[in-house]
Amino acid sequence: MSRAKVGVVSLGCSKNLVDTEVMLGHLDGAGFSFVPGAEDADVLVVNTCAFIEASREESIRAILDAAALKKEGRLKRLVVAGCMVQRYRAELEAELGSEVDAFVGLDELHTIVPAAGGVKSDLPILSARPNAPEPSHYLYTAATPRRLSTSPWTAFVKIAEGCDHTCSFCAIPAFRGTFRSRTPEDVAAEVEALARSGVREVNLIAQDSSHYGRDRGDREGLAGLLRRLDAVEALRWIRVHYLYPNTVTDALVAAMAELPRVVPYVDMPLQHAHPDTLRRMRRGGSGASHLALLDKFREAIPGAALRSTFIVGFPGETDAEFEELLRFVEEARFDHLGVFTYSHEESTGAFTSIDDVPAAVKEHRRDALMEAQQRIAFARNEARVGSEVEVLLEGAHEDTDDLLVGRMATQAPDVDGLVIVNDGFVTDEAADDPRLLPHARPGAFARVLVTETAGYDLVGRIVGAA
Repeated sequence: MSRAKVGVVSLGCSKNLVDTEVMLGHLDGAGFSFVPGAEDADVLVVNTCAFIEASREESIRAILDAAALKKEGRLKRLVVAGCMVQRYRAELEAELGSEVDAFVGLDELHTIVPAAGGVKSDLPILSARPNAPEPSHYLYTAATPRRLSTSPWTAFVKIAEGCDHTCSFCAIPAFRGTFRSRTPEDVAAEVEALARSGVREVNLIAQDSSHYGRDRGDREGLAGLLRRLDAVEALRWIRVHYLYPNTVTDALVAAMAELPRVVPYVDMPLQHAHPDTLRRMRRGGSGASHLALLDKFREAIPGAALRSTFIVGFPGETDAEFEELLRFVEEARFDHLGVFTYSHEESTGAFTSIDDVPAAVKEHRRDALMEAQQRIAFARNEARVGSEVEVLLEGAHEDTDDLLVGRMATQAPDVDGLVIVNDGFVTDEAADDPRLLPHARPGAFARVLVTETAGYDLVGRIVGAA
């Protein structure tokens, strides 16, 4: 079965996606081939997410859909991997053991080859702990096999794993483990290899990227890593995700402002703005301290896009606390914003509290926050009409081949808006084989004149190469 066709369903965050790509790398090295659709697979790997209740429900639905394919289609083997296995292995084996052929936890990604029914690779592996319910200790390296599932010009690079914070709403340390950084040499080796393969945009990710290096006593931390990666000439964009407000330093702000390849993009989940809510969340700070930090970034990096996420309906959140959060969002004027309703999670500090905000109130507060953000985002987009922006083109629009889509440096993959190109990419009719102009091909950088808006997206036409 070494040439079996493998399909993958990867759920959850970009950190989970990297784990998926590590498993794909091991499978690739063992001779498996890959198919995009689950219905065409001999072996299906479902990489699960266990962050909140909604993500667990999505994971279970994906597993049950795959189990149905085993009964009705060509699928012969089902492997379930990732966070849910690490967090709920015993329960999954008890409930789904008859449908699932193998379970792969976070410390067992290297065992995906035998789990998928193939011949075991001779690549170096860590010792597996198949029945361990404790937090993960695994950390991949530049030498770990990996097969990108993103576009060939974009990659996510996990610079650290786990988390040392004790936020009372978050169970991630319970299964992802304590914070552990890769060395800057190892991260640089991976990024350099990615750049040689054609990657032009690197997205650095961790549970708390601004904490990078502190566990190893690295005084330069993330700022030093960025300076090292900025020297990789083949890269065009370096983006940092998931800064933690309490671990952002002046040196980091300065590095992000000075380095030409680090894009003007600040992704900093703040979670709330009322000091009482933040205290219950074990986060600290206030709306005032958040605004001061945002102003520091804006002053150092003119035109920087600011992205954040917030939780509404946390235990004890009063109408007054939510109203302060709403006022904060209106004052902060983020470019991009995500809002979650609170999920009552075991293995968290808040689990012993009463989940006392009704579900309907949580939904109402989320909608109110997003309505406020929509007004801000739409106004920002309107102000860009008539300007010229640099865009990384990514191919045809999902709805029609008559349009291209791309992203500005201030738009991260998958989570932010797009730039829709509706003119300026005509084919070269003089060529024997008509093709897109070189600066309008997927993976190319183009200058785009913004002509109108489409909600959270911008619309424009190509005016030249960037």
